[in-house]
Amino acid sequence: MDTALLINLAYIVSAILFVLGLKRLGSPATARSGNLMSATGMLIAVVVTLMEQAKLPWEYIITGMVLGGLIGASAARLVQMTSMPEMVALFNGFGGAASLLVGWTALYPAPGASGLLATVQGISTFTAITIVLSILIGGVTLTGSLIAYGKLSEKMSSAAIQFTGQQVVNAAIVLGILASAVMLVQNPGFDSPWFYAVLGLSLLFGIMVVIPIGGADMPVVIALLNSYSGLAACAAGFVLNNNLLIVSGSLVGASGIILTNIMCKAMNRSLSNVLFSGFGAAKKSTTKVEGEPKPITAEDAYYILEAAQRVCIVPGYGMAVAQAQHVVKELMDNLEANGCEVSFAIHPVAGRMPGHMNVLLAEANVPYDQLIEMDDINPQMSNMDVAIVIGANDVVNPAANEDEGSPLYGMPVINVNEARTVFVLKRSMKAGYAGVDNPLFVGENTRMLFGDAKESISTVVGEFSD
Repeated sequence: MDTALLINLAYIVSAILFVLGLKRLGSPATARSGNLMSATGMLIAVVVTLMEQAKLPWEYIITGMVLGGLIGASAARLVQMTSMPEMVALFNGFGGAASLLVGWTALYPAPGASGLLATVQGISTFTAITIVLSILIGGVTLTGSLIAYGKLSEKMSSAAIQFTGQQVVNAAIVLGILASAVMLVQNPGFDSPWFYAVLGLSLLFGIMVVIPIGGADMPVVIALLNSYSGLAACAAGFVLNNNLLIVSGSLVGASGIILTNIMCKAMNRSLSNVLFSGFGAAKKSTTKVEGEPKPITAEDAYYILEAAQRVCIVPGYGMAVAQAQHVVKELMDNLEANGCEVSFAIHPVAGRMPGHMNVLLAEANVPYDQLIEMDDINPQMSNMDVAIVIGANDVVNPAANEDEGSPLYGMPVINVNEARTVFVLKRSMKAGYAGVDNPLFVGENTRMLFGDAKESISTVVGEFSD
């Protein structure tokens, strides 16, 4: 059979696996198998491409697969659940860096090279445009992801970084990128000063895009950077004239944009605000929260839970920090053994990345059908005997519904304040990631269970066992 035909057949199989895998990622019950299908498709694509296009010996391909597999497996096993968001940010950055290097390579004539590294004489205008896009989007994705990593890992301040004339500076950078890109398209070459201008300005723009974004907006940033990495890969596919890379990049780019739109709606942001970096500055709250919190002990909380018939658990980033997902599962088991109906309310932006809470609870083997989205759980909240908020702040803040002076006003939240009793597990009265005070903490039906969430829930579980 013709070699080219075999390669195209392999690419078709890979593309089908990508589409099916992406479809299965839409449900927690099938996400793991979907991820495996997509990874298998990528493995097939990489091996076939390296064998034919780059002419690499089998020993090089196998060595790379083994080393990459060991690094990936080690990272997946060792990473803490609290560090997953920044790991995702780094993955996005690596994708951007790869696309940038592909574009760079297409301009750099390596003597005696062949296959993917071969020098292309007489680069067409279309190819030159795709090279510039690969470098530009890849550069923005790389540095933007590194800044997101720094903010999420708290290696730099998570607050929005702003200065006078920031929008003017950004506009000047964009104009500089456009002018340099036009000149590079007309005279493509690795030694062109316009190439270095595009490269430097794209790296700088990636930084400028993310630094004015702070706090609770980071899930939107992660989704957007994911889309950027896909678009950069798509551009690299045109550079290499590789149809599968175009398809896979388009899938990632489109799904990232869809996810970004979902995150924007969940944050009460518009997509245009995200694309033009207009959502970093939160307005100051004009309302002061008044009242005193009502503390409760774990033992007293047990007596209320022991009599409850319906309990809703609302997880947040604090649950990840306390690594409390497994004891939460134990609490769920004890409540159900006592005849209680237990559900989990999942806000789209709870945590530091899309699906963060779903991943945590899946790790603890919480049944998927008990994870209920915000829109579905809110109509049921008034019938809940107890709502347990574990480390969530902004996504349960009633000021989003009631206080027009709040920076969160208009943001869809989980209406836990409508439950008969609310337990809030926190270490202190400190505001959430958005830096906004929460009147829920001083509500009439709210009881504050202060301390480490894992220890507090373990105590309650112990009471069930006695």
